[in-house]
Amino acid sequence: MQGLMMQQPLLVSSLLTHAERHHGEREIVSRRIEGDIHRYSFTELARRSRRMANALSSLGIDRGDRVATLAWNGYRHLELYFAVSGSGAVLHTLNPRLHVDQLAYIIENAADRVVFFDITFLPIIEEVAKRATGPTVFVAMTTRAHMPATHQLPVSLLCYEDLMDSHSDGFTWPLLNENDACSLCYTSGTTGLPKGVLYSHRSTVLHTLSAALPDALNCSARDTILPVVPMFHVNAWGLPYIACMVGAKMVFPGPSLDGRSLYELIEAEQVTLSAAVPTVLQGLLAHADEHQASFSSMRRTVVGGAPCPTAMTATFQDRYGVDVLHAWGMTELSPLGTVCSFKSHQLGLPVEQRNAIQAKQGRALFGIDMKIVDASGNELPWDGRSTGDLHVSGHWVSREYFRGENSARLRNGWFPTGDVAKIDPDGFMQITDRSKDVIKSGGEWISSIDIENVATLHPDVLGAVCIAASHPKWDERPLLLVVKVPGSSVSSDELLAHFDGKVAKWWKPDAVVFIDSIPLGATGKVLKNTLRDQFRNYYVGD
Repeated sequence: MQGLMMQQPLLVSSLLTHAERHHGEREIVSRRIEGDIHRYSFTELARRSRRMANALSSLGIDRGDRVATLAWNGYRHLELYFAVSGSGAVLHTLNPRLHVDQLAYIIENAADRVVFFDITFLPIIEEVAKRATGPTVFVAMTTRAHMPATHQLPVSLLCYEDLMDSHSDGFTWPLLNENDACSLCYTSGTTGLPKGVLYSHRSTVLHTLSAALPDALNCSARDTILPVVPMFHVNAWGLPYIACMVGAKMVFPGPSLDGRSLYELIEAEQVTLSAAVPTVLQGLLAHADEHQASFSSMRRTVVGGAPCPTAMTATFQDRYGVDVLHAWGMTELSPLGTVCSFKSHQLGLPVEQRNAIQAKQGRALFGIDMKIVDASGNELPWDGRSTGDLHVSGHWVSREYFRGENSARLRNGWFPTGDVAKIDPDGFMQITDRSKDVIKSGGEWISSIDIENVATLHPDVLGAVCIAASHPKWDERPLLLVVKVPGSSVSSDELLAHFDGKVAKWWKPDAVVFIDSIPLGATGKVLKNTLRDQFRNYYVGD
């Protein structure tokens, strides 16, 4: 016997419809590339999104067509989130930090029909246009007064606000199949060519529902959310959708992601929740420390994209009273898989034990399952000690890449993440390394992440990366690469002594090399492959 309930498809447009009807007065604040602050409400967002949906139709965009964006976090980008996906087309967010050859490849592979871009990215668009046979329509996301005087595009350049002004908001969101594609995001391409991950309406809405839960990102109508994480990077971790669902105020930083700009925006708009990768948050902390500032409203920040250093967590919480939500995910997971929020019996633990828990990536959200397996595929126990390859499954996990690339990668219905991890009896997962980053010394495994976490606890270390370097006796040994705090005179011997009693003796790096900066990829992740290529033979003298 079937239940006698209404059947309504889970659609991205329903999030905007809900926001307009139930939270229409809530504000969206954007720092614009034009140099000013823009403010409007969810009601106005909905109206302009419908007008842009009509504009897309006038450009010949049909259901399933890909529409690309190359843009910062702002209200126009948010309008395209809903205008494109809500009308049945596919929103394809482009990462401007990729090389132009990669961008041209991605645009060709996706067969994008239109590219919307912020005018700061015109030089990139011009270079991409030289390399790609399509698309045939380019739209600058600005007003007529700020349109570029000249350009080198092979076709005419349209103005976003002109398009908006030439259409009405008389548009009804179509009743789509919830399994239809709604957005497309490519992996960063640090190894091999980027691959497309195609999200559905259903997977996106389910991800939104679960990510907003109290034990996840804990979002509500009382929040003011600042997604520092880019809207081109896995849909800003779902925060624009979450804000619509719960009615939270949204604050967009535009291109200004330095510590001072972020701090001023957080204070001016009374942000309660931010989300960013560790490298960006380090700049925010540095500004607050330099100016002896405090956070008057922000009570929590989500840290993801790379392991969160223990020292960063301690600084946010002990000095500034800002709780850190350590999260883990991947492009293939839409992206959230786990969030590190305490269980009730852990709240009363000593500070040291709570800090150790927060160093983990956390518990699986509802909708995600995970396991760790050995080299033969056998599942390993959740004892907090056994390490193995991390596999996941769930409602918003990709089963294959766009156009079927590497489509046979699932293993018995589970997605192999490429991470090496352990899971404790409470279900808290901790990444111990990427499978390609673990160090095998004398037949035993060493976690590069654990080494990095200890290194960053030293007050003179601004950043640290541990890599495997070839060794004539032990096959591989850990090599620590360190960026000093400006003005520091710390020596390599002092840093090596810092490890005494904190890790096993044989885990201790054999040497420290001081470097000027840490190379970062397009999404803010450390490019360990670049450093391995540079320092691979450090111990063999070649």
